[in-house]
Amino acid sequence: MNKLNIYIDGNNLYRSAKELGFEIDYKKFRGWLRQKFNPSKVYLFIGLVPERVKFYEHLQSCGYVLIFKQTVSIGEKIKGNCDAELVLKASSDFYEKEFDSSILITGDGDFGCLVEFLKDKNSIAEVIAPDEKKCSILIKNKNIRITFLNDLYHKFSNKI
Repeated sequence: MNKLNIYIDGNNLYRSAKELGFEIDYKKFRGWLRQKFNPSKVYLFIGLVPERVKFYEHLQSCGYVLIFKQTVSIGEKIKGNCDAELVLKASSDFYEKEFDSSILITGDGDFGCLVEFLKDKNSIAEVIAPDEKKCSILIKNKNIRITFLNDLYHKFSNKI
């Protein structure tokens, strides 16, 4: 049986959808991922904000495995970049044979090295980029399948 894991850059997904005028319905999004890919696990990398516990419980009830990064407040901004956590988790899962294939949901060029690594190991099915216009050339130039969510948000989001 082919085990597929999905790794989601939560901040990239959230911000891209918002900039395009959508608010993701995470339950519908998880259903869309299940229908389209039937993944073994879907990891969502997200900054930990203590006041958002109910939201995190909702995400877990939808079937996401949450991986948190401690956040730091800088004035009004909350910083909690999870890039290193996502790269480490996907890489360690590869070496521990936790999946046969993977999908990354991000358009962030910082993941270009991970895409290349997984491609070299024949362990990446595709990248799903939240916004075609903002998908980094460092991902686009890897010669792998990329699905852009721009025309798909209506299936699992609400217009804002």
